[in-house]
Amino acid sequence: MTKKGKHSGKAESGAGIRDLSVKVKTAKKRKLSSTLWLQRQLNDPYVKAAQRDGYRSRAAYKLIEIDDKYGLIQPGSRIIDLGAAPGGWSQIAAQRSGAVRGKGTVIAIDLAAIDAIQGVEFIQCDFMDAAAPQKISQALGEERADLVLSDMAAPATGHRQTDHLRIMGLCEAAFEFACEILAPDGVFLAKVLQGGTEDTLLNLMKHSFKTVRHVKPKASRADSSELYVLATGFRGGLTTNYTNGP
Repeated sequence: MTKKGKHSGKAESGAGIRDLSVKVKTAKKRKLSSTLWLQRQLNDPYVKAAQRDGYRSRAAYKLIEIDDKYGLIQPGSRIIDLGAAPGGWSQIAAQRSGAVRGKGTVIAIDLAAIDAIQGVEFIQCDFMDAAAPQKISQALGEERADLVLSDMAAPATGHRQTDHLRIMGLCEAAFEFACEILAPDGVFLAKVLQGGTEDTLLNLMKHSFKTVRHVKPKASRADSSELYVLATGFRGGLTTNYTNGP
């Protein structure tokens, strides 16, 4: 699963992106923080590239960069995208696995509804619900997944420690899910924040996967503390023995 493969379809790296700065004036009813956010969006070359290339979010380029380097997505891969809305990662997964041509399987899961994506089966649910595993197993045709993706992030509070704990909680839940659904030698990719993955979870990942590393694609904003934890070579047949803290 970690060998680099050739991909077809429109999944460009964003090369040749130009940055043409746009300044936004603060409107009377708009907060300064909103103005700064809007200005950042308008000046973000990856936002412009996503609009140009037809991707639903700039995050698509993060997965493109990671996959280009580590070769996570292979033709015919069975892929689960947790917290998939608005669908940028699912688009890339469907293109690169061949699911758009019926040769791979991509299952997108989110609490929020998303518009249909070619080659992607969408399940609107909480992946932690008791009924979710059966729905996902049926969608996989009773097979196991080759790759579990999670670009989930809880709404930011602005308090670094709180935000770190929230996103780590999502990563922990996604990891436990991955251990239940992945095929041997499968791959898990999930968002965390700088400060990295908590020691307990990182140690469990190292027991469950052959290789665990942190990666930060160029498409991640320079001022962002986000990282991704990439675990490859799932050993299979293991339990996490993980208990959430208080």
